[in-house]
This record gives sequence, structure tokens and C-alpha cells, in this order.
Amino acid sequence: MTNKKHLIALDLDGTLLTDSKTISSRNKSIIQKARDAGHIVVIATGRPHRASLDYYHELGLDTPMINFNGAYLHHPHDQKWKVLHSPLPLRTAKGIIQTCYDMEVRNIMAEVLSDVYLDRYDEKIMEIVHTDKEENPIRIGSLKNQLKENPTSLLIHPRDEHIDELRQCLERDHASVIEHRKWGAPWNIIEIVRKGMNKAVALQRIAHYFHIDPAHVMAFGDEDNDLEMLEYAGVGVAMGNAIEELKAIANYQTKTNQENGVGLFIEEYFKLN
Repeated sequence: MTNKKHLIALDLDGTLLTDSKTISSRNKSIIQKARDAGHIVVIATGRPHRASLDYYHELGLDTPMINFNGAYLHHPHDQKWKVLHSPLPLRTAKGIIQTCYDMEVRNIMAEVLSDVYLDRYDEKIMEIVHTDKEENPIRIGSLKNQLKENPTSLLIHPRDEHIDELRQCLERDHASVIEHRKWGAPWNIIEIVRKGMNKAVALQRIAHYFHIDPAHVMAFGDEDNDLEMLEYAGVGVAMGNAIEELKAIANYQTKTNQENGVGLFIEEYFKLN
């Protein structure tokens, strides 16, 4: 095992976070040890930045952060850091919204960085995406009329029986301009970002910034939005609870998110105990 400086990328849900959305004290202390040993730790998540900042601060990070699966790369502490924001073209978004209306999906949400637009009022969705009514007033109402800017991402909550049909439709009509991913259970939500955006693209930029070779990039994940990142990383680690496709391409597998999988792997790999 090498002691060379590594860049460690952590997905949040299903990976670093327990099922109750907390960071275990074990994971926290091992991540701190890794940072003390000179390794660089970053968060790489599909979540918007407002739903990730608490964890960023809890870990005491001072690095760039990857949000919206790579469509937004920024540095919470350094305004001079070059922000990478690659939203969906508004025309594409409107076309997708129309498709959703035709299929009578349950709801659609659009985010323009920290502005949130919701087609229909829905407490449950607002809870999952961590919207804070005080900090981020949500604009509720027909997205077809409301949305005037290129959105960073669209979230679609389809009827269960329409999921496959909707994804086929997205593939057929919009594949050249979008990436679409399905969230894991219990939420059948389809997330859409601009074509070519994924966590690996953003992680590559961070690695370049810190002069770290891909061989010394370690990445942890559990879902299909982690595939490119784990393929790119020299040390790709699938969680014990990861989907089979991810385990198939990962270099390593660790324990589940409920069993401190992230911390245990880091501790062993860098011989930190």
C-alpha cells in the first residue's frame, strides 16, 4: 500500500451516510486521520449543494465540492475557485416538461443552482430534496410557465407504471443532450442533467487542480450515478450495498454504508490504525 497523497471522493447517500442520513463517528474519525496523513477528501454527490453543505462542514472540509452529479463544481470556501456550472438548455428542459405533462407524471422539479421550482406542491418531495422554506423559497406552479432559465437539473417523479416508458422516451427524444439516472429505492425519481455531465468529469478537474494522478484517486459509491467516477478512479470502491453493475466495475468492495464501509476501507488501505 502506497503512502502517496491520494484524492478521496465520497458519495453521500448509501455510501458515506447511514440509512438515517448521518455520518457515523467511526467514519468521521477515520476520514480525519486520512486528512491528517495528507490525503485530500471531497464530496461527490447528486444532491444540490444546499443539501450537502452540512456534511461538508461536519467533516471540516476545505476542498471543492461536486453537486448535481457533476453539473455543478464549486468551492464553498474559495470564491476565486473557478466554478463549473453546466445547466440543461432551456429548450430541452421545456421539451422534457411537455413529455412529462403528456404522461401525467406525479411531479416535476427544476433547480437553477439554489432556486427551486416545483410543478405541484408536495411536502414529501420537498423533504427529500432538503428545501428550506426560509432559505430557499420554492416557486410552486406550472414549470412550463415558471421556468425561464437553463436549469441545473430536472427531477421527475413518474407514476410507477410509467418509469420504463418515460426512460425510453427520454432516450429516444433527448439522448443526444441529456443524461438521465434513476434514484434508488424507495424513491423512483428520474434525475436529468446535461449530456456529458457526471461525477468523473468534475473529479478529473479536481485531480488536475491538485496534481493528482488518476491512479491515486480513490472513489466510493453505491448507485448508477457513481459508475463513471469508479471507472475513472485508480482505486474504485463499491459499497457492500451497491448495485451489481457498480460492483462489477469496481477494483474493490467494502462493507455497507450501515457498517462504516468507507472508514474501514480507508483505514485498512492506508494502514491508519
